[in-house]
Amino acid sequence: MHLEKVDTVGVVGAGTMGNGIAQVAATAGYNVVMRDMTDELVAAGFEEIQSSFETLVARDTVTEQEAGAATARITGTTEMDDLADADLVVEAVTEDMDIKQSVFEDLDAVCGPDTVLASNTSTLSITTIASVTERPEQVLGLHFMNPVPVMKGVELVVGEKTSDETVTLGREFAHDIGKETWEADDKPGFVVNRVLMPWINEGVRAYDEGVADKADIDRGLTLGTNVPMGPLELADHIGLDVVLDASETLYEELGDRYKPAYLLKRKVAAGDLGKKSGQGFYDYD
Repeated sequence: MHLEKVDTVGVVGAGTMGNGIAQVAATAGYNVVMRDMTDELVAAGFEEIQSSFETLVARDTVTEQEAGAATARITGTTEMDDLADADLVVEAVTEDMDIKQSVFEDLDAVCGPDTVLASNTSTLSITTIASVTERPEQVLGLHFMNPVPVMKGVELVVGEKTSDETVTLGREFAHDIGKETWEADDKPGFVVNRVLMPWINEGVRAYDEGVADKADIDRGLTLGTNVPMGPLELADHIGLDVVLDASETLYEELGDRYKPAYLLKRKVAAGDLGKKSGQGFYDYD
C-alpha cells in the first residue's frame, strides 16, 4: 500500500542519503526514479542499495524476494527530464545552497504542477531553497537520518510558504515508508543539528584539550546519557566533512556557540573523514 496521491517518487542524488531514500521508498511499494550526474554515480548508488539489502536480509528484516522486488522498482538515470512524472521528488545533493537552488529550478521546470518538491537538507533554509521555484507552497524539508534504511526519524521542515496540505503529504509519506516524524520551523539547523552539532564539537574539543582519551569520551556519553554512540564515533559515522559543513553553516547563522572545533577542521583538511575514508577519530579497516 502507498499514498493514492503518490505513485512515483523521484530522488535527486544517488549518494548515501539519496540511495537510502530510494531504497526505503521502493521497499514500501513506490516506483522510484533515482537521478545523479553520471552513470558511475548512479551505479555506485545501486551498489550501496544492494549492500544494504544484503545486510537486512542477513538480519531477517526483509526477505531476498522483497529485496529483489524493491530493487526492481528503482530506475536509475542521469536525465532530470526522467523525473517529469514523479508525484514527489526528494533532493539529496551536496549541502550547498547554490547547488540546491539550481536543482530546484530544474525540478520546477521539469515536474508537473502538482508535484511536491522536498529537500533532505539538514541545515539550509527551506524558504530560501523554495524561493527559486514557482511553487513555494509545495516545497518542504524531509530530513532523513543516516543510515536511512535503519534510522526511524524524518524531520519535517516547514518553510515560510509551505502549505498545510504539503506538510500533511510529507508526514503521511514518511509514515507510509515506516518512519516517525517531528515538525520543525525553518530556523538554522532545525531541531536535530541545532542540538547535535554543538554536542559533537564539544566532544571534539574535550578530546583535543586532553580532558579524556577518545574512547573514554565516547564511553562516558554512551553509558552516562544512554545514547547509542558517543560524539567522536558518531562524527566518524556521519562523516567529518558533513559535520564540519553543518557546523560552519550554523556558525555563520547563529554565532560563536556553533564555532567548529579546530581539530575537526584539521581532520577534514587532512582527508580524514571518518568511516567513509577509513580514518577519522578512529581507524576503520
